[in-house]
Amino acid sequence: MKYVIFIPDGSSDLPLDELDGKTPLQVAETPNIDKLAQNGFGGFTNNVPDGYTPGSDVANMSIFGYNPADYYTGRGPLEAGSMGIETKPTDVIFRCNTITEKDDTMEDFNAGHITSEEAAVLMDALNEYFKEKYDDFKGKFYPGISYRHIFVYSCDSEEDANLLADLNTVPPHDIAGENLTEYTIWDDDLAVKMRDIMYEAQEVLKDHEVNKARIADGKCPANMVWLWGQGTTPKLPDFKETYGLTGAVITGVDLLKGIGVFANLDVIDVPGATGFFDTDYEAKGQYGIEALKNHDVLLIHIEAPDEAGHAQLIDEKVKAIERIDEFIVGPIIESLEGEDFKAAILPDHPTPISIGTHTRDDVPLVIYSSDKTGDECTSFDEEGVKTGSIEKQDGYKLMSRLINEF
Repeated sequence: MKYVIFIPDGSSDLPLDELDGKTPLQVAETPNIDKLAQNGFGGFTNNVPDGYTPGSDVANMSIFGYNPADYYTGRGPLEAGSMGIETKPTDVIFRCNTITEKDDTMEDFNAGHITSEEAAVLMDALNEYFKEKYDDFKGKFYPGISYRHIFVYSCDSEEDANLLADLNTVPPHDIAGENLTEYTIWDDDLAVKMRDIMYEAQEVLKDHEVNKARIADGKCPANMVWLWGQGTTPKLPDFKETYGLTGAVITGVDLLKGIGVFANLDVIDVPGATGFFDTDYEAKGQYGIEALKNHDVLLIHIEAPDEAGHAQLIDEKVKAIERIDEFIVGPIIESLEGEDFKAAILPDHPTPISIGTHTRDDVPLVIYSSDKTGDECTSFDEEGVKTGSIEKQDGYKLMSRLINEF
């Protein structure tokens, strides 16, 4: 038996006037996904436990089969794991965005999707600056993909690390256009240090040659960093030991690669997988086909619908969903015909166009099993799964349910 879980990140939405009261999932042409729905089971699930922010970190940890309440320590540590960054128990690992600041507001949370090459130069400049200015500087910047980076701060004790890990930081994509100072009103000495680092970084970045060139080209400068999503290194149970199956992950996002690393899943890098609209959908589909030849379980994640939701671009979201159907779901399901297999498709969380950020609402879920007759589900969208029979349960139970119940 083969198992494949498709994760169109943030694809669930609210009805839009521009789409005559329908959602992007409803208007997108998705014949392959709808075929799974019409021959499978439909329902809803929720991947974000009560008390947790509806981030992709928490939500996807659930989809991977791990209860965030037991294992989640922060977003930064997961991304650091995917990058091979070694950390100690006294280290606090932050997600670090390169952002565009203007008049102390969040002008652009991704600095115009700065390139990885440009951002790496800026991260190196920050490391050089802080190391030269402070002999005892305990932090280090690690360049990632585009605007997504890591900052590791080494505390003097595990107690200090746990206190810093509990700092109330805010995802930059949740405060677009808002005042930054209001979200860094912290009293603790370590917290104040983090705030000072963010603002002092501006001294390095604002006049850097990389940003001068970006401004000259009409692009947003990466003139500040924003620290958030921090935590200490997590410990996830081995996936194969937990479920008795081999598994692989395909994604263009470090966060999900990190979950895969800590779960001891094979993380498959796909050329052209960018985590944005320009990701190579076809390559992901083909690599997915190959991965299923020597793995029992494949989790294949596509970030583009989420990015479109944040950018509030209806056409891009619809287009991303249709490309997922055509180049990923269709080819992979076709490659499994004649075999025993199960497939699930679900977003990690909604990213409604009208809001521009994540919500905690339930998400549609479709499960297909090649050896079972489905229910009354009609399509994979917020309305089509309502006639399905899947009982809503905690999202982290999906993996076990897919393997053992359907």
